[in-house]
Amino acid sequence: MRILLTGSSGWLGSALAPRLRGLGHDVTGLDPVPSAQTEVVGSVADRELVLRIVSENRIEAIVHSGALHKPNIEHYENADFVATNMQGTLNLLDAAVACGVQRFVFTSTTSLMISQAIRAGFQGGARKAAWLTEEMSPEPRNIYGVSKLSAEHLCRLYHIEHGLPVVVLRTARFFPEADDMAHAIEQSDANTKANELLFRRLTVEDAAEAHVAALEKAPSLGFDLFIVSAPTPFRPEDCAELIADAPAVVARYFPDYPRLYVRKGWTMFSSIDRVYDPSRARQKLGFVCKTSFADVLAALEAEA
Repeated sequence: MRILLTGSSGWLGSALAPRLRGLGHDVTGLDPVPSAQTEVVGSVADRELVLRIVSENRIEAIVHSGALHKPNIEHYENADFVATNMQGTLNLLDAAVACGVQRFVFTSTTSLMISQAIRAGFQGGARKAAWLTEEMSPEPRNIYGVSKLSAEHLCRLYHIEHGLPVVVLRTARFFPEADDMAHAIEQSDANTKANELLFRRLTVEDAAEAHVAALEKAPSLGFDLFIVSAPTPFRPEDCAELIADAPAVVARYFPDYPRLYVRKGWTMFSSIDRVYDPSRARQKLGFVCKTSFADVLAALEAEA
């Protein structure tokens, strides 16, 4: 397929572009930042540029992973998020309809699912972790979340009005940077990322593979939305204890983890406030992340 990949110079794009090319696809990368994976330097907010790229390259599929992200909030105005994340998505959808694009994959974020109440650890007035599925009604807490949720709605609208096959992937964390709340976290960055694989993280390689799966399934799905995160060992009935004593819950599922963590000098989060459930992606998209918390423990065991 002839694919337009936005955000091709970013962390995900840099992993996804070579993966798509390795599968035999003709990829045109679009990003404001030059890179080896980017053929066109420019913004999705440039409506004429987007239409020209899609038309001249006879694009058959669009993977829209470019965006302003949560860390950009400190340096950009709300209007910039609207221009890039909302108007940019609209520009791509309009170009897709105008040029007969056959499938559209949109990279969204699980971040838009986290309300202030969830961050505070309250569900229905009780202290427990939130068990998050695609069925919940999000209450975004910042302009990043609002703009990404609005873009999701645009994707759904264009499927309804124009029949454009669209798959939305709400990806959990896969960025390489330290947590933006790292100052409040006792664990090291590597320790933190390992812990997060239990409930809110995946590798960038798995994120790229999820997009490959979405591209393949988009025409048969029509429109669908999936949480993409490493498989969690937890169950909804664990949520109250995850808030109160997360290490005890983790030890039930992974009895060897305390020994391995002590040897490494790592610790588990004392409390976990959310769990992303990726089971729908397994059932309908046929996708499961390859890397999980169990792989981290296997690597720690192998270090001996």
